[in-house]
Amino acid sequence: MAMEVTQVLLSAQSVDSTVRKHSEETLKQFQEQNLPVFLLSLSAELASEEKPVDSRRLAGLILKNALDAKEQHRKYELVQRWLSLDVAVKSQIRAYLLQTLSSTVSDARSTASQVIAKVAGIELPQKQWPELIGSLLSNVHQVPPHVKQATLETLGYICEEVSPDAIEQDQVNKILTLVVQGMNANEANIDVRLAATRALYNALGFAQANFSNDMERDYIMRVVCEATLSPEVKIRQASYECLVSIGSTYYEKLAPYIQDIFNITSKAVREDEEQVALQAIEFWSSICDEEIDILEEYGGDFTADSDVPCYYFIKQALPALVPLLLETLLKQEEDQDQDEGAWNLAMAGGTCLGLVVRTVGDDIVPLVMPFIEENLSKEDWRRREAATYAFGSILEGPSPDKLTPIVNVALNFMLTALTKDPSSHVKDTTAWTLGRIFEFLHGSAVENPIITPSNCQQIVTVLLESMKDAPNVAEKACGALYFLTQGYEDLGSTSPLTPYFQDIVQCLLNVTHREDAAESRLRSSAYETLNEVVRCSTEETARLVLELVQVIMQELHKTLEAQKLSSDEREKQNELQGLLCGCLQVIIQKLGVSEATKFAFMQYADQIMSLLLGVFACRSATVHEEAMLSIGALAYATGPNFAKYMPDFYKYLEMGLQNFEEYQVCSVTVGIVGDICRALEDKILPYCDGIMTQLLKDLSSNQLHRSVKPPIFSCFGDIALAIGENFEKYLMYAMPMLQSAAELSAHTSGADDEMIEYTNLLRNGILEAYSGIFQGFKNSPKTQLLIPYAPHALQFLDSIYMEKDMDDIVMKTAIEVLGDLADTLGSNAGSLIQQSMSCKDFLNECLSSEDHLIKESAEWARLAISRAISV
Repeated sequence: MAMEVTQVLLSAQSVDSTVRKHSEETLKQFQEQNLPVFLLSLSAELASEEKPVDSRRLAGLILKNALDAKEQHRKYELVQRWLSLDVAVKSQIRAYLLQTLSSTVSDARSTASQVIAKVAGIELPQKQWPELIGSLLSNVHQVPPHVKQATLETLGYICEEVSPDAIEQDQVNKILTLVVQGMNANEANIDVRLAATRALYNALGFAQANFSNDMERDYIMRVVCEATLSPEVKIRQASYECLVSIGSTYYEKLAPYIQDIFNITSKAVREDEEQVALQAIEFWSSICDEEIDILEEYGGDFTADSDVPCYYFIKQALPALVPLLLETLLKQEEDQDQDEGAWNLAMAGGTCLGLVVRTVGDDIVPLVMPFIEENLSKEDWRRREAATYAFGSILEGPSPDKLTPIVNVALNFMLTALTKDPSSHVKDTTAWTLGRIFEFLHGSAVENPIITPSNCQQIVTVLLESMKDAPNVAEKACGALYFLTQGYEDLGSTSPLTPYFQDIVQCLLNVTHREDAAESRLRSSAYETLNEVVRCSTEETARLVLELVQVIMQELHKTLEAQKLSSDEREKQNELQGLLCGCLQVIIQKLGVSEATKFAFMQYADQIMSLLLGVFACRSATVHEEAMLSIGALAYATGPNFAKYMPDFYKYLEMGLQNFEEYQVCSVTVGIVGDICRALEDKILPYCDGIMTQLLKDLSSNQLHRSVKPPIFSCFGDIALAIGENFEKYLMYAMPMLQSAAELSAHTSGADDEMIEYTNLLRNGILEAYSGIFQGFKNSPKTQLLIPYAPHALQFLDSIYMEKDMDDIVMKTAIEVLGDLADTLGSNAGSLIQQSMSCKDFLNECLSSEDHLIKESAEWARLAISRAISV
């Protein structure tokens, strides 16, 4: 039944593009015309030892891509397509795949491992291919090492692909036994040991029961720790990766082993090759992550019988761990500041040190300060940079009381180093450290200010001077200025930065024009800082912000004039347009706050709108998004006057709503529809048919990312609020959608945290829709049209109350819907509310809430309900 595909597969890899395209087309047609034979032919190709390696590898790759895809809707289609294949065809393909695991060609074996795992990912949860695990387990006795290696690799991939409940516990036990045996020091073959170690990494999530058994856990831990001492570097690295995963998955089981783990990890950090040492540091970072989470969640008040005790491993290890991490800071690479993707021992150690500080707080300061004091003025740049980094690391975690005296002493030194130190590395880290000082120890909540009238000017002068330095230093200086500005945002009408506002803005604009502004994210950073400077500015500088509008408009106009761009230039143009639109958005929001500035700003509204329409005409997703957000700000500022822009803008609004692929663009556009509804109110009516049609299409589509669906429901509420009883004609379409989504989101039993979070977003969107619709029809003669939908809305409120997993946002919106229902429907709702199973309990719970916003909404709902019941 399978067909000869070797030549086509080889031609599809030809250097001649004509031959390649023709072969790709042939394969595509074959797949579309006869999928079962196509898949069989590929699996036969992969399994055949007579065939060339290249055609076998590509056959396996195409097979894998026929079973899985990144996009959820595409993946779903592929899974359904596989499940609907004839049983005999699937059985033959599986046999070919298992046969390939014995191939002498390692590429073919490895590809087959991955394809088997993809098939298992589809079939095991459906209780199909039940014999798979058994046949793999029996595939390792009296076989050549390469077959054993391929089998272990396959088991590892399967564990990565399926969830733990898809495999029976007795099979899990056998897999773990096999894997741990394969890791054992008396396994002679290195490839087998490596495959086993990597397989254990994927299988750890399945080992809950085994880690609860002392003997089994001891055995697994012993084998993993022994593997960290293997003569093979890849095995050492893989075993440390297992340790990292064990640290985060089985934190509460680590106490008996932590001393031994410290001994082997510290030896690895000091003596082993970099890729191994990095994983050894990562182990301690993962322990910090666990302890930070526990301490944040439980606030440190543990009792002896507490469910999730914190073992304070980091606190106990401090005296030995801190010196170890400080040593790593001295192992910098010459060019690490310029390379965005750089990751080395010094960076890993620094990151871990920062996490240790957040875990233990004040206790770390006396352990780090001697290192800082000893090295801050040394000749060797590495020592100065390491000391500066260590100083920057201790700024998040310890109390301001502990840090302020030290920072007061060091601030002057840092400012001098930023301008005078001969090393670019030291300047880079100094600017980063200053940024952290301003982020954590500066602002209205800080009792003893670090920044005073006497040093403010010096700080601003030094930062602006540093923006002329190398791109990496200038970028960090922008970041420091960002946090300096942010610390003054709550000051009201006057700011210490006002005298320097014009110089700051001019300096940042100069940075954006630097020839090298594309390096080290410098241009983006300068615009982000400029946005923050505008956002935190006071009325004193409103005139200067107004002048900035013209500058940014001019810059945006320049980008629109560029013609015939190469793809590289177009990408740069898109990025710049995105940054400028983002800046415009912040300026519009700032000037739209007070009537006086809004009035002055209005003279530019037409020009801004025409520039934004020009940006849309360039058609790029990233710009689309930023330009959309600027439109939202403009609609808010111009209010009903925005109506005059709608005829030209509407087609772009529709394009945004149709953009399934770039779902963030679609999501932003949905939000903008809400902004425009609030600005135009019933003037949006002429566009509602088109908008509602598109929103309903979006909801029905299985191609659109699920995160866009909650805001679409909220948007129904915005439209109903804007057009009131005119929403009547959409009720018959919107309400069934709301009801079916409500049924889906009512119950979350067995859902994971991520799903519960999404469900709450969905519930909130549905409730906001109900709220907008009820409020929109209030006092209208057409109110009775809503009566048939009231029981369902109440039933939804009952069911989510019964689930007991609402977050505060949903609780507030839910109690508001109850109030809106009573307020709009009056006595028609009163009797329904009295019959409801839980409305009374829900109301009482909200009335006694500690969240004053929930309480406020509940007070209002109680009034509305008592009015409805007493009618």
